[in-house]
Amino acid sequence: MGFGSYDESEQDGQEYDADLEESDGVDTEETEHDGAVEFEFTATNDELLDKLEDIKDNT
Repeated sequence: MGFGSYDESEQDGQEYDADLEESDGVDTEETEHDGAVEFEFTATNDELLDKLEDIKDNT
C-alpha cells in the first residue's frame, strides 16, 4: 500500500481508548488572559471596500 492510499479493511476492528483522565488535558487557566485588546484602524471604509474588491477579483 503506497503513501496516501486508503484501504477500508485497515479501519475495521480498530479500538480507541476513550478513557480520559483529568491530567490528559491542557490547563487553559495557565495561559488565561485578563487584558484588553484594542485595534486602531487607519483605512477608510472606501479603502477597505476597494481592498475587498481586489481580493475578490484575484480569487
